[in-house]
This record gives sequence, C-alpha cells and structure tokens, in this order.
Amino acid sequence: MNISVIGTGYVGLVTGACFAEFGIHVTCVDKDAAKIARLEAGEIPIFEPGLEEIVRRNVQAGLLSFTTDAQRAVQHSLVIFIAVPTPPSPDGSTDLSYVDEVARTIGSHLDGYKVVVTKSTVPVKTAERVRRIIDESARAAGREGVLCSVASNPEFLREGSAVEDFLRPDRVVIGAEDPQAIAILRDLYKPLNLIEVPFVITNVATAELIKYASNAFLATKISFINEVSALCEAVGADVHDVSRAMGLDGRIGRKFLHPGPGYGGSCFPKDTLSLVQFSREFGVEQRIVSATVAANDAQRARMIAKVEEMLGSLSGKTLGVLGLSFKPNTDDVRESPAIWISQELKRRGAHLRCFDPQAMDNAARELEGAVFCEDPYDTAKGCDALLFLTEWNQFRKLDLALLKERLRQPVIVDMRNICEPDEMRRMGFRYTGVGR
Repeated sequence: MNISVIGTGYVGLVTGACFAEFGIHVTCVDKDAAKIARLEAGEIPIFEPGLEEIVRRNVQAGLLSFTTDAQRAVQHSLVIFIAVPTPPSPDGSTDLSYVDEVARTIGSHLDGYKVVVTKSTVPVKTAERVRRIIDESARAAGREGVLCSVASNPEFLREGSAVEDFLRPDRVVIGAEDPQAIAILRDLYKPLNLIEVPFVITNVATAELIKYASNAFLATKISFINEVSALCEAVGADVHDVSRAMGLDGRIGRKFLHPGPGYGGSCFPKDTLSLVQFSREFGVEQRIVSATVAANDAQRARMIAKVEEMLGSLSGKTLGVLGLSFKPNTDDVRESPAIWISQELKRRGAHLRCFDPQAMDNAARELEGAVFCEDPYDTAKGCDALLFLTEWNQFRKLDLALLKERLRQPVIVDMRNICEPDEMRRMGFRYTGVGR
C-alpha cells in the first residue's frame, strides 16, 4: 500500500517514518523546499529520540521518501494523512488555513478513490469542512464524481517519546462513516495487532472530540496538582507525598500529578483554548477547562513571585536558567513555561544566563539578549540565583558544591522539584521548590 503524509513537523514526520517501519511505502510532503532538501540529505529538523535512525533505515530500504510534489504524492497514494499545523488564533480558536489549503490541493488532484485522514488536531466537524473543500476543488478541476472518504485518526504522541508512542500506543482511534475506509485504516495499523493494541472504531465527530477531551483532562490534572501545591506551601504539607498517595488510587492514576511551573508545549495550551472556543459555537460552556486555563496562567505568575520572594527586586540581578524546552527530551520551546518565565524575568530587569541540552538554538529566537552557556556550571557563574525550569535528567546529579561555589548568592529556585529541600539547606543554599 502507498500512503502520503502532508506536513513534516513533529506529527507528520514521526507518522510517516513509523508507518514506513511497518513496511508501508510512505511519501512525506511539505511545501518548504529547504526542509525537504534537509530531510533528503538525512538531516532531521527536530530532536526526537529514535527518529533519526528510523528515518535513515527506511529511506535506505526505499520505503520512505520526501517531496514537495503534492500532486504526485496524492495520485500515487490510497491514503493521505493531513498532518499540518493547526495554530491558535488570537481569540483561542483554531486556525484551519493550513488544513484548508491541503484539502484544496487534494481535491484538485483526485484521480481515483482516496481515504483522506485528519491526523492534525482539529475541532469537531472539521472533517465535514475538509469533505466540502475537497468536493468544491474537485468540481473546479473537472474531477467531480471521483470517490473519496474523509476520516479522523487523532495522534497521541508525546514529544520525547513519540516514536515509542506510535509503535506501542495505548490505543488507536479511527473515526469514519465508510466501512471501506475503516477497513483500509485498520489494515494500515495491522502490525499493532501482534501486541494487542485496542482499537476504538467510532464516527468522525467522536474521534475528533476524543483528542480534545484527552488533552483537556490531562491539562486539568496538571493544573489541579499545581493548585494543591500552593495549599501545601501554605499549610506545611509536602505535595510529593500528596500526589503519590493520590496516584496510588487506581481511579486517579499517578501520571500528570507532578507540580511545576504549568503545562506548555504545542498541544495542551492550544487544545484547551480551542475546546473552550468551539464548544461555545455549539452552545456549551466548558467551565472546568476554562478554570484549568486560568489556573495554568496563575501558576506561571506564582513562579515569578517565588523568584522575587527570594531576591526582592529583579532589576539588575543575574539569574541562571537551567532548562528551556517545555519538557525534557525535546528541543521544542513552543508555549514553554520556561520561555514565558524567562521573558517575564527579563521584562522585570533581570539578566539571564541559560543552558538547555537541546533547545538553545530555538530558545535564542525567543530570548534576545540572554547569554547561552556551555553547561550548568558555566550558567551559574556570578548569578544571584539558579533556576531549574525543565527536569532534564542530567540536572538531577549535579555537583551542588561546585554550583554553590560558582554562584554569587547560594539561591536555588527549583520549579521542577529536582532537588531535595533538606539536602539543599544542609549545604547552605537558600532554597524553594513547588509545594514542599
């Protein structure tokens, strides 16, 4: 079977490479000629563990190719995945202009039956919109009457473990009205039958909503434990013990109960806002999700207050920032709490020295004037405080005595609870964490 994936960002590139790993012939399409040239040269434009090896292996095997020629890709594929960005508009709604553009391209080049699949996260009823645009473009191109199914197959890929999530998913969701489309998509994922991955076969609107409901619920868990962490600080409780005890309850689960500076990344911020916005179009208020968004904003502001509590006025202070990506094992800084906090610290007059194992090139575009350092110890030189903003594993075993020696003041603001408070205080640090 030949398939194409239009869009070579995190979702599109991982999807294409992993389908090729299943033995399927995949063409990845992007209108960015420079990006396609880099991919053809073997250069992966994102940091994602395991992805480079899978791309290299399947390109060599002739199963994976890259092109800017959307017409050829569409006409040589039975299944076409739409995996383009769906960024937020200023009002929080989803900008579907990239999806619309792809739908017009597909419609104008239809030459036989195709299954068009939205892999991008899109509001409910977007598949109907895609169907309408394809039909209009097909008529305009003189291809009226060519059969086409439109389905939804949302992704549940976590950056930093996206390859593993695709090859060993918790579930595969397929939303379609056409039995033929369902059969074709199930066949694509057939290798997952060997590991007994559950399939959820449903209608398109349900599949579209599953993604939003899942992300909103996880974001709510994060905001919930962050609000509990503030109460822990007020009453002298330890949020780690609270979250561990909660997580041991099988009805709750331990994941996404780690306090910190708030959620970020390319999904949770935009998906929660989008869910609130498009729900209103159907006359429904998402009050819990709206509160989740507000709580996340408040948590970020609370982190700024922590720094000011330790140092007073930030004007003229030099701060060391460890971690810039929105989570470890990625170079993605989109909606990163670390970037937002760093920008706010700069706005209040602080000078920044920064280090991240992977994200400094991307962060440099967001933090003009910051100094980017070689390692954590270089970062600490002459700083009035050191801030942990992303929980990279390499930050968990630092030489604390050397850090203290490099700092101007022995102040640690640990927004990821990487360090143990008692140990830090024994070593003479002025230390604050989150909820401890």
